[in-house]
Amino acid sequence: MSPPVTRVPSNAALPQSADVVVIGGGIAGITAAYHLARKGHSVAVVEKGYIAGEQSSRNWGWCRQQNRDLRELPLAQRAVDMWSGLNEELGAETGFRRTGLVYVTTSQGDFDRWAGWVDKAREMQMRSHVLSAEEAKAMTPGSTGNWIGGIHSPTDGRAEPALAVPVIAEGARRLGASLHQDCAARGLETSAGRVSGVATEKGTIRTSAVLVAGGVWTSMFCRHHGIAMPLAGVRSTSFFTEPAPNITDGGVSTPDFAIRRRLDGGYTIGISGRGMLELSPQGLMYARPFWRTFKKRYKLLTIRAGRSFFDGPEALLSWRNDTVSPFERMRTYDPPPQEKLVSFALRRIAEVYPELANVKIAHKYGGLIDFTPDWIPVISAIDKLPGLHVSAGFSGHGFGIGPGAGRLAADIVANDPPIVDPHPYRYSRLVDGTDLGEPGLM
Repeated sequence: MSPPVTRVPSNAALPQSADVVVIGGGIAGITAAYHLARKGHSVAVVEKGYIAGEQSSRNWGWCRQQNRDLRELPLAQRAVDMWSGLNEELGAETGFRRTGLVYVTTSQGDFDRWAGWVDKAREMQMRSHVLSAEEAKAMTPGSTGNWIGGIHSPTDGRAEPALAVPVIAEGARRLGASLHQDCAARGLETSAGRVSGVATEKGTIRTSAVLVAGGVWTSMFCRHHGIAMPLAGVRSTSFFTEPAPNITDGGVSTPDFAIRRRLDGGYTIGISGRGMLELSPQGLMYARPFWRTFKKRYKLLTIRAGRSFFDGPEALLSWRNDTVSPFERMRTYDPPPQEKLVSFALRRIAEVYPELANVKIAHKYGGLIDFTPDWIPVISAIDKLPGLHVSAGFSGHGFGIGPGAGRLAADIVANDPPIVDPHPYRYSRLVDGTDLGEPGLM
């Protein structure tokens, strides 16, 4: 079942033209629209379902720099700084609080990797501290875990996904952007070899610049135009609880679950590292670049065949711009949670935090995370088709870096000096034979 999201109204009429059309109403698209509008560009956002209807409201709500891939750390640092000013900037509640985040572990391997990361991140002015076993215990009051240590970032924080993206969308509208929900983009129109418009189910918007920020649907949209976009979807399960005793004001990551305090006094619970991989044509098409990571992580995944072979974002489907598209047939991808993961998390929470043994679930839901082979997003122009840009493949951490990613995408689309070095996020690395290496710490 979809998590509850603050709904925003759509603009009444589709514009005939816009400087930029953003396809996708999740955090990647909405923050890009906000920054583009701040730069003075006319922007139209088209969303097949509703704002924040998919992964942007189904994530854990962590806004972190700690344990980021070092290639992504500069963007995460800028994003957290942006989060800290958004409530005042927007005059609305995103739920952001700079409460700090803690990782604890019983694995020497984890501890050694984290300690190594802290040493390297310190060179990038990142404040993160290695915790001894005693310090880890003190940072997780009430826990029974036999932690051998951990790390703590006091400058990280948390926000409310169901609140944040809608209020940023309204902020973009106040700056002149228009929002169009239940309005699927069917495809691009081109002229003289470059983008000239976006064909939607409600009409065409003339434009010379498009940003595709469609999450797990991005690869299908690009494939419609002959552009390879290696993405893999992994099903996740999360839930949030009714108000419960306060065991943390921020977030704690343990080997089996992650827990984050909510504004309403409950917790959002994520199941660390576990999920479902549904076999699909897209997954088989792009299996080779993902093989290195799959070999390391498949033991934590449930693998099965299912509907993804025939419909949904990873099916191989074709359509024309003047016919009903797959995006209209599935307005919101809303997979059910894996009940065995919910039961597992509840059991481990009760064992680790006895105070939460009788916690009640308020809402549980599934999601689909769009991964790239190196777990670094694509925020880039697509040279094969001038005027086309992509912001996708956030690999489970798009919400936290959302404000920074939106600013970088806006800079690239507007051809302005980028907020951070855009090289790690270039599209070409996925298709030109670049050795992508190992995904960094997550």
